[in-house]
Amino acid sequence: MTTLTGGNLPAAKFSAKRLLRIALITAAILMAPLIAMQFTREVNWTLSDFVVMGVLLMGTGLLFDLAARKIQTRKARLITIGVIAFGFLFIWAELAVGLVGSPFAGS
Repeated sequence: MTTLTGGNLPAAKFSAKRLLRIALITAAILMAPLIAMQFTREVNWTLSDFVVMGVLLMGTGLLFDLAARKIQTRKARLITIGVIAFGFLFIWAELAVGLVGSPFAGS
């Protein structure tokens, strides 16, 4: 068993690669509104919009990765990933248009 203070940390190295991949995918997705803002006034994101969406995307990606690594059975993994995806879509829609009228809704 390796520890965090040990010199042999293959798991930490592999985790850093996964974290980098999730961060790059998040950045690539956030490029869409950034580029769209250059061509149209209909897309009008502020810095806080990018931060909130970045946190939401990164968190979802990390949860997907955790579920894929830790859950052993295929059925449980698919159900968990489906619940995570539904949660992401629900929060995204709530922030955008306010489906249930929460205080942080976009409307």
